[in-house]
Amino acid sequence: MADAFLTTDPDLLPVLHDLERQEPIFHRPEFAATCADFDQLMAPDYWEIGASGRRYSRSFVLQTLAKQAPLDAGAANWQTTDFACRQLGPDTYLVTYTLDQASRLTRRSTIWRRNGSNWQILFHQGTMIESPASATSEAVRRP
Repeated sequence: MADAFLTTDPDLLPVLHDLERQEPIFHRPEFAATCADFDQLMAPDYWEIGASGRRYSRSFVLQTLAKQAPLDAGAANWQTTDFACRQLGPDTYLVTYTLDQASRLTRRSTIWRRNGSNWQILFHQGTMIESPASATSEAVRRP
């Protein structure tokens, strides 16, 4: 059943391939590098839940990015795996994946909306994985 978490409808593979190149968000300078870029990347009502469990508003994220440029995921040798995509509605998609930042492993989810030829982020969440062993275990309760 673990594969259910990684399943993407074959019709959504072009969307998945387009969006996985942009993850992890805010850490791909080829897609967004300036405050103006980040401003356009996020929907007006964007918000996120960090791996700490804290909620962050769009304005807080923009202020933080203005104060300190984010790391480049490629230069930092971060690894993304286990990508999956699910369509939530017209032009709206959930992308999930695992991010390995050497000493920190998280599951990530981002809700994206297509605006013409561009993509905007509606929501993002990062969740810490307790240990590498739990990264592959499945805990699904059945009635």
